[in-house]
Amino acid sequence: MSSSDTPSRDGEADRRHVRVLIVGSGLSGLGTAIRLGQRGITDYVVVERGPDVGGTWRDNTYPGAGCDVPSHLYSYSFAPNPDWSRSFSPQPEIEQYLRTVADRYGVREKHLFDCAMTGARWNATEGRWYVDTSRAAFTADFVVSAAGVLAEPKLPDIKGISSFEGKIFHSARWDHDTTLTGKKVAVIGTGSSAVQIVPSIAPEVEHLDVYQRTATWVMPQLARPYLAPERFAFKHFPWLQRLIRALIYIAREAFVVTQVKYPRTGLILEAVGRVKMWLEIRDPQLRRKVLPEHRIGCKRMLVSNKFYGALDRDNVDLVTDGIAEVRAGSIVSEDGTEREVDAIVLATGFHVADSPTFNLYTGRAGRTVSEAAEAEGYQMYKGTTVAEFPNMFFLLGANSGLNYTSLIYIIESQINYIIDALDTMRQRELQSFEVKADAQTEYNRALQPKMARTVWANGGCTSWFLDNHGNNSALWPDFSFKYRRMVRTFDLDAYDTVPRAR
Repeated sequence: MSSSDTPSRDGEADRRHVRVLIVGSGLSGLGTAIRLGQRGITDYVVVERGPDVGGTWRDNTYPGAGCDVPSHLYSYSFAPNPDWSRSFSPQPEIEQYLRTVADRYGVREKHLFDCAMTGARWNATEGRWYVDTSRAAFTADFVVSAAGVLAEPKLPDIKGISSFEGKIFHSARWDHDTTLTGKKVAVIGTGSSAVQIVPSIAPEVEHLDVYQRTATWVMPQLARPYLAPERFAFKHFPWLQRLIRALIYIAREAFVVTQVKYPRTGLILEAVGRVKMWLEIRDPQLRRKVLPEHRIGCKRMLVSNKFYGALDRDNVDLVTDGIAEVRAGSIVSEDGTEREVDAIVLATGFHVADSPTFNLYTGRAGRTVSEAAEAEGYQMYKGTTVAEFPNMFFLLGANSGLNYTSLIYIIESQINYIIDALDTMRQRELQSFEVKADAQTEYNRALQPKMARTVWANGGCTSWFLDNHGNNSALWPDFSFKYRRMVRTFDLDAYDTVPRAR
């Protein structure tokens, strides 16, 4: 689609109509586009605010960026990649994989890049969505929100941070024009991004202060390069790669036992974490600082073979006192210590349950998704549809996330649900669907007993899994194969429908 094909937004009559409009082209949006094409649905468009496909793997280019899920499991089931160089893939390889898949399945022509969605509203009279973007205006029978859960950086609210005169940037918006060599640098945060950034920049900076709010369990990563004979076997014997993928999947599902079913068994993993800590950190005081006070799995487990060693370097300090304020060239911690700094890296995570994109969708009742969440809490039906928002699907919505295995498994499960919904709507000659409020409420009520016994609820921590109401609205509290079974078919009985006008 070229810019000359882009309709004007001056008049409503100039809007281009599509059957399906997909917002975002990361793993979720790209996978949806491919599956629509495979199903013979070609009347769709993908609006993507970035210059290419890839989503979080296009945006997160910080030093050391990579995946903490094994490579063979971190790919679409319909597009295995025999060319992974390592057992855990670095960011450039994942980004290239997604670009290659987009080209292989010929979906680029359905994309409108550098195109941010600015608003979408449901028109009940016409039974369709009116969608505005920075480049075009659309109407759509169905909207798929595939903006992603790691799309909007979360910036800390720290006194004086706007007055800092050095370089400051979020890990997901890495400033590659800034060199950190020989500089005094501060990294705020010790989550998944930080454990990759800190070992990557520690050897080159003059001094590194790492600000830790809460210690988190760090587990060993069984990472290694794949040998040429292995890659040859993956390419010429695809069944071997499928077998390895299946074995990895089964092994990862075992974490459900330690986090959901029988959290006390997590003590075994904690023992592994303690031994790792003892072997890799010489300083007893530093060991005490990094020893978590919560049960393993309560916060997302981190995997790294280099993080503890980096913290133990002479030019690295781990600061566990909170930050009182940021000044023009320094950070002051709550104990009054002032530390000079030339650059600040914010490894402070993302808006997950409170994604700013939720302010852009206005449903049947005139409320946005955010406004509905403020009133009733962040709830969805099967993590995919929401009452008051007809003909709309969310990918990786409420309580569909995983913190122990590949999210691609959930994404593909939800795409199956979407495809079956579209087929059902066509076969039944229906114009619109909307999940019943009672069905949504009952579904979420049934989740709570499962959530109550998990380590996320009883592990003694607070985490990004929790929304503003204190509810764990991020994670699925069971085996992932049970989620897939649940969304295998579109359950029309849970929805109010409107027939298509004849």
